[in-house]
Amino acid sequence: MTSDKPKTSPSRSRSKSPIVSTTTSITDSLSAPVSSSKSGQARVVIERVSPEIDGGRFPIKAVPGDVIAVEADIFADGHDYLSAVLLYKHSDDADWSETAMALLNNDRWGASFIAEKQGRYQYTLEGWIDHPGSWQHEIHLKVADGQRITSELLAGAHYLDGMLVRAGGALETEAKKRGGKKTAEPANESADVKALREMAALFRNETRYDEAVSVAESDQFTFYANRYPERQHPVRYTHELEVEVDRARAGFSTWYCLFPRSASQHEGVHGTFKDVEALLPRISGMGFDVLYLPPIHPIGSTFRKGKNNSVACEPGEPGVPYGIGSPEGGHDTIHSELGTVDDFKHLIAIAANYGMEVAMDLAIQCSPDHPWAKEHPEWFKKRPDGTIQYAENPPKKYQDIYPIYFETEDWESLWNELKRVLLVWASWGVRIIRVDNPHTKPFGFWEWIIAEVKREYPDMLFLSEAFTKPKVMQELAKRGFAQSYTYYTWRNTKAELQEYLTELTQSDMKFFYRPNFWPTTHDINPSILQPGHEPQFLIRYFLAATLSSNYGIYGPSFELMEHVPFPNKEEYLNSEKYEIRHWDWHKTNKLTYLITLVNRIRHENPALQHTNNISFCTVSDDAIMAYLKTTGNNRLLIVVNTDAYNRRAGMVQVPIWQLGIDQEHPYTVHDLLTEAYYTWQGEWNYVELDPYVLPMHLLRIEV
Repeated sequence: MTSDKPKTSPSRSRSKSPIVSTTTSITDSLSAPVSSSKSGQARVVIERVSPEIDGGRFPIKAVPGDVIAVEADIFADGHDYLSAVLLYKHSDDADWSETAMALLNNDRWGASFIAEKQGRYQYTLEGWIDHPGSWQHEIHLKVADGQRITSELLAGAHYLDGMLVRAGGALETEAKKRGGKKTAEPANESADVKALREMAALFRNETRYDEAVSVAESDQFTFYANRYPERQHPVRYTHELEVEVDRARAGFSTWYCLFPRSASQHEGVHGTFKDVEALLPRISGMGFDVLYLPPIHPIGSTFRKGKNNSVACEPGEPGVPYGIGSPEGGHDTIHSELGTVDDFKHLIAIAANYGMEVAMDLAIQCSPDHPWAKEHPEWFKKRPDGTIQYAENPPKKYQDIYPIYFETEDWESLWNELKRVLLVWASWGVRIIRVDNPHTKPFGFWEWIIAEVKREYPDMLFLSEAFTKPKVMQELAKRGFAQSYTYYTWRNTKAELQEYLTELTQSDMKFFYRPNFWPTTHDINPSILQPGHEPQFLIRYFLAATLSSNYGIYGPSFELMEHVPFPNKEEYLNSEKYEIRHWDWHKTNKLTYLITLVNRIRHENPALQHTNNISFCTVSDDAIMAYLKTTGNNRLLIVVNTDAYNRRAGMVQVPIWQLGIDQEHPYTVHDLLTEAYYTWQGEWNYVELDPYVLPMHLLRIEV
């Protein structure tokens, strides 16, 4: 290991030890952390590349069709012109593709490519001194000054010779250049080769000086210099950066959560996968495409919890689905009262017929009855008295759950067993996994297992259910989670929402963190919804579905606006985590109507299928939030009254300059929720929203 401590030179007068030379070759000392070239003739510097996550340690995220816009600071000594290219390729490709970069401002360059298909892309940058471009700039100045540039034209002919070779042509012989016998030109040479040959000859012909000067200053010379660039001593960026391109559902999805055991149409009856199948037309008809099921495995009986998390479990109570494992089996087994593996596979197949996928819940924890507790006690933490440590979140105790001890000496066997479980699920047809509390397991484990599973099933998607510290949530996303839960559940005011969305969509998080907005979950009954105020449910739903391209709801509970809390907690009273609930699956209300309508609008309008395309508008009222979302010609202005109790009105500033609308030109806005049409003009326009009628507009701008 090399020490970081600086070395001191020995005293030449006192030291009797031999002096060992520590000199390094010149080329070895020329490597720079921002660009790669060991030639002393290289002059270009490439730095501050964006997007680049942690020095290239992690890939950015995309879905097929996304434009990957890359920028960097590229500069050199002196005043020469520069050229640069963005290099990119899919991991299946042998060769790099490239696109020319353009100077944006202040030595900042940019270019882009399209991530056309799923998989990994690599990209990097290369820059060099543009000698022909510098030459052309100089002759512009000299000609404008009245100087004769005969010698400079000969230099230009040299540059054209290089372009000619790169275009596939052959150089003229010296004899021909000096007026020797003319040889016949190849009959099949390209138009470019012919043009370059003629230009080079013209630059060497002093009798056609004025014509040569005109061509030297022309766009024709610039065109060929760019098409066949001279890349002397190019510098390549030291990192080959990566893009992880997931399938389209990673970027646009609509989740519906339900407990299968509560799916029965009959009160007091344990639901089955067949009951869930019967609900698919209703759920699909509302516009959902992901059906998320909490754990569907056998539930332990030791220390089983009762209603409202009671430690006293009454006979017949079903237990908590997160207390996984019984003598029936563990994570690779289906709860027998729900059905068989074949029944579950059938549910997945029927869901696919409705355009839906079934997502499973990975909770890495066990009941005391789980087979692992007997077969692999080394995977659990022991107390001093030799008993296994159950889960705690002081002052809470979860005696019905054993957490996995990831610091076990037998960690490799543990990791491989968890991988085996996920591959079993994949063999059933599962391609989406929601992970419970991933922030309580090692980052390295997630990076490994996600990569391992995706190696065999590239279309697998993982959702991180981590409500924890920001940096931990971000690290999980970097390590491979395709989507992530967020703080949306607790961002309620206009100011809070705009600040949070700006962080998600304008910082580096936009490159690797895909938010999935949930107004509630089966674990969280947020205080803002506990009064049960209908307009508040409408607002919280609508914001989730229009701010983020990925969102989800806790199914029938949210639809029916269940809101009664467990005393002094953000949890539900009579939570179906602890008991089987009976829902009225035939009931509809204003919220179910809005959900169905908005989901249809989301599928019809590409602007709602992206998250990072948002920009906030100025509104004169501090409770009215307005934001613009555009994709191509699809331009939506969304206006929401965040005050669920009062009618609010104000003037909203529409960025017409961004939309190409003239100040004097009237334009139409079409409310896709009410089918109302309004004629607006200019930047500032009036809005008024009553929460007891409809607290939002979803306006499509139609010029």
